[in-house]
Amino acid sequence: MISRSPIELLKEAQSGSRTALARLLTYVESGGAQHRGTVALAYASATPYVIGITGPPGAGKSTLTDHLITAALARGHVGRNETFDQVGVLCVDPSSPFTGGAILGDRIRMQDHATNDRVFIRSMATRGHLGGLSLAVPDALRVLGAANFPFAFVETVGVGQMEVEIASAADTTIVVTNPGWGDSMQANKAGLLEVADIFVINKADRPGVRETRRDLEQMLDLGRTREWRPLIVEATATKSEGIDTLFEAIDEHRQYLDASVLLDARRARTRVELDKVVSVLVRSRVDDLAKGEAYEDQVDALIEGTTDPYRAAEKLLAES
Repeated sequence: MISRSPIELLKEAQSGSRTALARLLTYVESGGAQHRGTVALAYASATPYVIGITGPPGAGKSTLTDHLITAALARGHVGRNETFDQVGVLCVDPSSPFTGGAILGDRIRMQDHATNDRVFIRSMATRGHLGGLSLAVPDALRVLGAANFPFAFVETVGVGQMEVEIASAADTTIVVTNPGWGDSMQANKAGLLEVADIFVINKADRPGVRETRRDLEQMLDLGRTREWRPLIVEATATKSEGIDTLFEAIDEHRQYLDASVLLDARRARTRVELDKVVSVLVRSRVDDLAKGEAYEDQVDALIEGTTDPYRAAEKLLAES
């Protein structure tokens, strides 16, 4: 099979080809030269406005996202300036231990939009990444922007306390909870108070909504460290209840960013992306060093007691 160039594929994706867009995202996930070429094109384009949706397993994130897609398409705008006629969705799933691919397949739970040509949904694997977000997600979002998607959702796998990295990839972060969500310290331990812009108490037709809202309000009162106070919205996604209110909250947060710190937030987000790439490249260098004869020589020297790990490392880096 002949590998097609990112330039050619991007032109087709910008003209509406979902097949070309899917191939570009495959390049991003696979790495290598085609990945680098794709990223170089994507980062020269506009960045989409990103809504991150996270929370514990079983909270109803996929159903909520499904209804938010409908609301987004109906409105066609967010904040004062952003307008769009299509929506991109990245669903970050756990990785298969055998293939490395995504194994949940959130598209199955978004059947209403599976054939909608205004919606592009892609499942991506975490590939073992600790934060629940694969390293390819920021690049994939940039590709969506380059393919003329000014608005995107990222729904992340629910893995409890590790699920806070979404804030580094999203402009507005939604944390989904349920009534009877557990003791009030759980959110604090998970760091969700620090990353949430909006809390959604989903399945609000169940008992315990009032207590859950009270716990969240108390935690926000005690742990408030930002100018923006996270909004709390009640919803029952399976009944399409509270979706409009939630989108109003998204709109309110976007207007807050427009009026104050959107540029600074984007700059901070870009720093995180760059830090990740630097870390990956450094890790790659370390892996290469660990395969060489010079590395084995330093291991022998350590065993013999003629050096220490710091001198050994400095020597390897100096010779690389």
